[in-house]
Amino acid sequence: MPYEPDDYLSRHVQTSEVDLSSKLDELINLSAPRNSPNLALYREMLTTVLRMAQADRNRWDAKIMLQTLREMEQAFGVLEQLKRRRKVTVFGSARTPAEHPLYRQARELGSLLARRDLMVITGAGGGIMAAAHEGSGPENSLGFNITLPFEQKANATMRDSHHLLSFHFFFLRKLFFVKEADGLVLCPGGFGTLDEALEVLTLIQTGKSPLVPVVLLDQPGGSYWESALSFIRSQLEDSGYILPNDLNLMRLVYTPEEAVEEITHFYRNFHSSRWLKDRFVIRLNHPLNEQTLTRLNEEFGGLCKSGGFTQQPHCEQERDEPELCHLTRLAFAFNGRDYGRLRALLDVVNESIN
Repeated sequence: MPYEPDDYLSRHVQTSEVDLSSKLDELINLSAPRNSPNLALYREMLTTVLRMAQADRNRWDAKIMLQTLREMEQAFGVLEQLKRRRKVTVFGSARTPAEHPLYRQARELGSLLARRDLMVITGAGGGIMAAAHEGSGPENSLGFNITLPFEQKANATMRDSHHLLSFHFFFLRKLFFVKEADGLVLCPGGFGTLDEALEVLTLIQTGKSPLVPVVLLDQPGGSYWESALSFIRSQLEDSGYILPNDLNLMRLVYTPEEAVEEITHFYRNFHSSRWLKDRFVIRLNHPLNEQTLTRLNEEFGGLCKSGGFTQQPHCEQERDEPELCHLTRLAFAFNGRDYGRLRALLDVVNESIN
């Protein structure tokens, strides 16, 4: 997202009796590289902390802010080393026993993902989480543990791993589950699994999170996700609470092989996406032929606020990601609302014939 400075924060610091503004500049110059594009952002972060200190918030508020910043900085440091590897987040019950068919499916899922050089992210606990990590192995696993007074301990695969992060707050842990995911597989589970599933879908549906494949995995003959989808259709879609196309955001499968195929197919031609001011840009591994471009304009023109779909090379605004400059861009003025329909467009983009 584009950076917009918060002038209110700066004014608040500037009105102090001590010249905190110049002290901030001095501190930033001492700590950050002079050519960093993030200098203004670091300044705003420090300004926010100073504003809190000036107001002298209560101790609990200060502890929340400290713990949040500390855990985020630690997580960023670990994950920076793995940023070029695609990752799949797997959700499911921590209470699924090892002899259950779903446990065996999750273990096979982890193994298949690792064979495709995809890292497996889970909460690092037992049940489905332990099974997926067991299948992928420690070098292909990331664990985001939550510190609880009971039940949640790191599983055997992650216990001594340098890929294990522990979080005090659920909201931070959930942030990284989604932020780092190039795909998500949801297995049956309890309140936590349903919470994670609905939050992920909400974030993608509203454009707050990038569009990634969301796969609902159940055992053959299982009814867990089918029952959930039945409720969504009858109570949410039929009542107009969601768009009919929102159901495109998830796919129901019954084998680990199908789950992995859904994820790998999603990236057959699609690479990634981003906003460039009012234009939405889809990066492609291979350019589309003219027939497909015409088809997109005919079938998906409703996604455009104006104009249509065009292919173009990278532009100057994308200089922050030079390693992706060789990719073709599919650009358009996206309405920013119908992500379910956009998911259907990506199915067309990924067809090898196109």
